[in-house]
Amino acid sequence: MVTILISVMIMVAAVVACVVSNLSTGETIAAGIAGFFVPQVLIGLITRKRIGKVQSALQEQLALGQKKINRKVQQFQTRPGGNIKQIQRQLEADQKVLITDALAFIDRFEPFKKWSLLMGRQIATMRMQFLYQLKEFEAVDQILAAKGLLKGPIMMEPMTVAMKMARQYKQDDLAGLEKTFKRHVKWFRGGKGTLLYAVMSWVYMKKDESEKARQLLIKGKEATGDETIARNLEMLSNNKDKHFSNAGLGDEWYSLYLENPPAPKQQRIRGNARGGRMF
Repeated sequence: MVTILISVMIMVAAVVACVVSNLSTGETIAAGIAGFFVPQVLIGLITRKRIGKVQSALQEQLALGQKKINRKVQQFQTRPGGNIKQIQRQLEADQKVLITDALAFIDRFEPFKKWSLLMGRQIATMRMQFLYQLKEFEAVDQILAAKGLLKGPIMMEPMTVAMKMARQYKQDDLAGLEKTFKRHVKWFRGGKGTLLYAVMSWVYMKKDESEKARQLLIKGKEATGDETIARNLEMLSNNKDKHFSNAGLGDEWYSLYLENPPAPKQQRIRGNARGGRMF
């Protein structure tokens, strides 16, 4: 990486200069340490500033596109009587264009990989999220399968972890799914862990493991305090397994594509398509 190479070169130059100047061992060590870390700090500050500008441009592009979609929703709502399915298809098509453009925009982050140690993983994370929204699951699986310390997506957000769990479910990898859940859920405090408990309990229900789901929801209710988690626990505790539902989580749940959302009604046209969550 360029930053480390520059730092090493400056450190060596500083040490050599100290030796030539007959400075003490302590001064030489101090100069070497400063020569290594100061350039990294300065380069890091400059790099973060430039990355921030690109990130702001991406967020602005997404916000502008979503604003246009929301404007269409308002127009449809003020003129009732149209074909709801056709309107929904149009909104989803607009959303797809928005996400596709955002995916292409990510290429602008590539030049920063040689300056930022984690930029490769950050790029992988953004690509995976947008590809998931586009239902390009084969590409998503390839990113998730990447091995190495500096490869693959960063699992710092509940939605990113939930996407991985959803793909493991689709691949019938229950052991891997449980491992992913246990590894990451402990890092999400309060309501941030709700989606992970929702996915894991839903998977148990699909596998006819209602008791496992109930036991998990007991922990989930205590950890998150979420109403949907509490309701599902109540349903299972009263032998009402058929009433188990994560619909209360709304778009956050449906954007995983594990279930289809209810058909849109005339008075409630959703402007943010299932994949409309912006990261």
